[in-house]
Amino acid sequence: MPRATNAGASKRRRQRVVKASKGYRGNRSKLYRYAADAQDKARTWSYIGRKLKKRTFRYLWTTRINIASRSLGLTYSRLIEGLRKAGVGLDRKILAHLAEHDAKAFEKLVEQAKGALPKAA
Repeated sequence: MPRATNAGASKRRRQRVVKASKGYRGNRSKLYRYAADAQDKARTWSYIGRKLKKRTFRYLWTTRINIASRSLGLTYSRLIEGLRKAGVGLDRKILAHLAEHDAKAFEKLVEQAKGALPKAA
């Protein structure tokens, strides 16, 4: 009895990988062997990129909050401390948005944070 190779399924699997590699340069978009390697590397970098994106955005939000709060006479760390003591539960994404787009609301939050901080002797 001849050996069954399941050629149809194997071909579809290889075609799926090559199709996903469309747009890559050279052999990476044409040949299965190189396309499979390119896909593995692309998936690795996309996973890493998703983690880096979160880190980068948090850094950006912190910078925006710091700039806006310093212009109102309070450093970033003191602002966060004051907001925490005042019981304001806004995250950095929202604070950065307010700092950039709604200066009045951000100013009120800064005043609230200043009021919650202990007075320096």
